[in-house]
Amino acid sequence: MKFAALARSAALVTAVALIPATTVGYAQVDASAGPEFARLFQTYQRIKASYVDKVDDEKLIRGAIDGMLASLDPHSAYLDGSDLQRLETMIDGNYSGLGLSVVMEDDAVKVVSPFKGSPAEAAGVKAGDYITHLDGDLIYGGSLDEAVQRMRGKAGTSIRLTIFRPGAEEPIETTVTRGVIELEPVTSALQDGGIGVISVNEFSRDVGRDVFTEYDKLRKQAGGKLNGLILDLRSNPGGALDEAVILSDLFLDQGQIVSQRGRAQSESIEYDAESVFRGEIAEGLPMIVLINSGSASASEIVAGALQDHHRAVIMGERSFGKGSVQSLIPLGKDAALKLTTARYYTPSGHSVQEGGIKPDIRVPQLSDPDYQKRQKYALRESDLRHHLINEVAIKDEELENDATPDPRFTATAEELEAKGIEDFQLDYAVKTLRRTGGGAIAAAKR
Repeated sequence: MKFAALARSAALVTAVALIPATTVGYAQVDASAGPEFARLFQTYQRIKASYVDKVDDEKLIRGAIDGMLASLDPHSAYLDGSDLQRLETMIDGNYSGLGLSVVMEDDAVKVVSPFKGSPAEAAGVKAGDYITHLDGDLIYGGSLDEAVQRMRGKAGTSIRLTIFRPGAEEPIETTVTRGVIELEPVTSALQDGGIGVISVNEFSRDVGRDVFTEYDKLRKQAGGKLNGLILDLRSNPGGALDEAVILSDLFLDQGQIVSQRGRAQSESIEYDAESVFRGEIAEGLPMIVLINSGSASASEIVAGALQDHHRAVIMGERSFGKGSVQSLIPLGKDAALKLTTARYYTPSGHSVQEGGIKPDIRVPQLSDPDYQKRQKYALRESDLRHHLINEVAIKDEELENDATPDPRFTATAEELEAKGIEDFQLDYAVKTLRRTGGGAIAAAKR
């Protein structure tokens, strides 16, 4: 698998992930479904003949399609017109809007996470918030696409959001000025002690190449040698599967990265490390991967691969738990079906569906004054209506209570602020690498 070939492969964005396109054949309708099709057609005829208002065919057919897909899982959808165009612009990481990853939950628009550096983040929108009104108009019960369309708009224009935040006594109103969302999928910073931090904010095009470039830049800034590396995948809602494979390949010189299995033989694929960049970068360098409840799909692929190969210690909070693959199936020139066609598995055969990636070292985000409330109401795949069930039933006791305080961590947000610590998880990871020189990391990997 060569880098150029991977970079050219088609991909698309879901609500929380970006995955590869595929080609499929048309399947014949099962004969047993004949009576159901007859019932569908009878319903269509009765609506056309008797509904109080005249209804056009396009609305009825689109409603039937949306209803079929909504009954399957949260990530399958019919895309056309502006919906398909928005998807394509997000692949390039450049569009005008608020910078939010959202899903529909129980007819309400729920924030998975604001993108780092976005207008939404600057305005104080948080993961787990419910957006109930846009410019005073109730959007509860509407479609997700309509809500997203309203939040998008020309840079410089504003929109007023009314937010219900679990744990808050009153609704929150905030005005957000739309901007050109240059998502900056990869950023980096060199910390004292020669610790490099690379943040991957989403998996859009060329993320693997960008991480390689940032690593090389950090190494030069450190005088030719880093003493540790942190890969920050927090609040990364996903992206291109190919880019997740390439990024994992940067830090692995052999072995499986991820596999996917579907009903169709063409959807059962294994992706192996192939030294795209002529060998593992950061070889032998102590490494930590940061994740949280907003780390989904492609982020979980990378974290799972590096965890299973004992290449990095995973630190932070349990991830989102989206272990499915969606494929883009063209329907004519201007429409496509985004359909869940496979589940993916980490190298050890573990499915992250529902359960997510469990960190090796659980570290709470104590610098967030609302951390405990946010953890209690954190949105994950298992909270979504009609989500796929993990093939291996997950026992409740296998999922730690993320809202339970860890007795090792007692500092308050106010105390951390007084010490100048704005991001406790990152600060803890950096200090771990500085303090141990990799010894604790090596022990945790064993």
